[in-house]
Amino acid sequence: MIPREILKKVRRIEIATRGLVNEVFSGEYHSVFKGRGMNFAEVREYQYGDDIRSIDWNVTARTGAPYVKLFQEERELTVMLAVDVSGSGDFGTSGRMKGEIAVEICALLAFSAIKNNDKVGLIIFSDRIEKFVPPRKGRRHVLRVLRELLYFEPEGRKTDIAGALEYLAHVVRRRAVVFLVSDFIADGYEKALAVAGRRHDVIAVRMGDRRESALPALGYMAFEDAESGERLLVNTSNQTFRETFERRADEAQALLRRTLKKTKVDVINIETSQEYVEPLMRFFRERARRFR
Repeated sequence: MIPREILKKVRRIEIATRGLVNEVFSGEYHSVFKGRGMNFAEVREYQYGDDIRSIDWNVTARTGAPYVKLFQEERELTVMLAVDVSGSGDFGTSGRMKGEIAVEICALLAFSAIKNNDKVGLIIFSDRIEKFVPPRKGRRHVLRVLRELLYFEPEGRKTDIAGALEYLAHVVRRRAVVFLVSDFIADGYEKALAVAGRRHDVIAVRMGDRRESALPALGYMAFEDAESGERLLVNTSNQTFRETFERRADEAQALLRRTLKKTKVDVINIETSQEYVEPLMRFFRERARRFR
């Protein structure tokens, strides 16, 4: 039995995202994701301006008049949410955790998908595959996906993005739109990301917090690595320490940007201190311009 508070939270997220889906995302969503291919629709007589490469020569020979083949895009998509639930998601210094915001973003994307009659699936991962929900259609299925994201208790604390992408390759054979939701505090996943990017339309949704790249001068503070459990006492008032911390954070972000560019994977950057709607809309608008 799922606790009542989880069911209330699912309902609250559904209500909160419904307006955005209906008013903002539905049209944008439809325009920026391509279907799996072109399906044959019908044959009709040639009209001025038709591409001569579409002429159906068999029908033309039988009828004595030129006929062309017409195709239509196969619109139905499979949308996969690959969500990192490692320990570092339980961090946030602006009132909300990265993991909490990730769930709301997944809800928004999932409800947008079913509004367009697409399938939605879920992979929850840490340093292992925690849960797989096969893609299906419908509101009830999306509510199940949200319940899993809110209710599931992961066994792992670390992050294995490569393992999640390799698992994706085994369970989703046909081309899909894959939202990879993570803070990308990991390494060793570039090759797997490149392979996934060739087979699927992969979008990285990077969850971040401002204190992961810059520290205030607050004197001695105890830090704990949420994934390894390692603890460290540091003097945040030490300028050299803060500068080193910021430089390493900048280097890590630069490496991530290079990796995503090299693998041709789009990215949506989400910060806990900001509303997530604007970065999502900016991504949709930029993609729509590219496809025009």
